[in-house]
Amino acid sequence: MKVLSDSSTAVIDAPAANELVLPQGIIGFPQHRRAELLYVEENLPFLWMRLHGPDTLHFVVMEPANHFPGYEPEIFDEDAAQLALTDPSDVMLLNIVTLNRGQPTGATANLIGPIIVNRRTRIARQRVLANHTRYSATYRLMDGARTEGATFVA
Repeated sequence: MKVLSDSSTAVIDAPAANELVLPQGIIGFPQHRRAELLYVEENLPFLWMRLHGPDTLHFVVMEPANHFPGYEPEIFDEDAAQLALTDPSDVMLLNIVTLNRGQPTGATANLIGPIIVNRRTRIARQRVLANHTRYSATYRLMDGARTEGATFVA
């Protein structure tokens, strides 16, 4: 929760709709436990995920719906329980996008380890999918082609 204060009182407010809590951080950044999702309309379907921790980090993310043909991610029951996911409509998936400097057509998305968000609680965890062997961590966005050594089975 946010605590907003003025000169004499403190007001407790629910977290903003764009805030996420990452109890374990994300892979490689365990100390970054809070994040904000930011969007710029002309950049959609891409969003910015600003991680807060010892320093501020920014990642490009996107929701997979309508962008990855045949992508049917399965979440382990244990991960669903940890996130208190009881209904599929509670789930938001965010795939991290890697941009190659100077080569925008080489952008890839990690389809194996999405950030799984409970839309109600805004608690999120990055997890490897139960059916991860069907997908690639470097799925090319521009042409849907797989990169060297990666697989994607539709």
